[in-house]
Amino acid sequence: MPRRVVLSLAVGVVVLGGAGAFAVAYAGNQPPVVAHSTARYTAPDAGRDGSLTFRTEVTASSGVKSVRVLAYPASSSLAEKEPTAKEMAAAEPAGCKPVGEDTVRCTYTVQVSAAEAASSPHGPWRFAVLATAADGGTALDTQAAGFTVR
Repeated sequence: MPRRVVLSLAVGVVVLGGAGAFAVAYAGNQPPVVAHSTARYTAPDAGRDGSLTFRTEVTASSGVKSVRVLAYPASSSLAEKEPTAKEMAAAEPAGCKPVGEDTVRCTYTVQVSAAEAASSPHGPWRFAVLATAADGGTALDTQAAGFTVR
């Protein structure tokens, strides 16, 4: 084989190998992805507490370190400026269980007393979620799911 052809093939292999390594490195540094978020509010009734449940799935190639959630009224000052990642770092943690190689399903549930429901603003509410990957990457969804307090 002519020397020029061998050299061209060698350069091609190096370029393709480098591009592949870059693609793998880039894919490994992707931020977490928050998906399939739902919220369910059940009002207190007949002397029994109600409940508020939020569920979501988070995927991160490096693993999921934490998921924090915050419910807030859509008519509040927090809704006007939306929560930041720094504010969400102090929010309530959700419990997560693995459902795949790099995906977890997270749930946050809290009981709601009649007094709490009566004193809460009625109308639409939102859930914000902050997911943090093991490599430090974050994903913030300030309107992950909604529910209505009546």
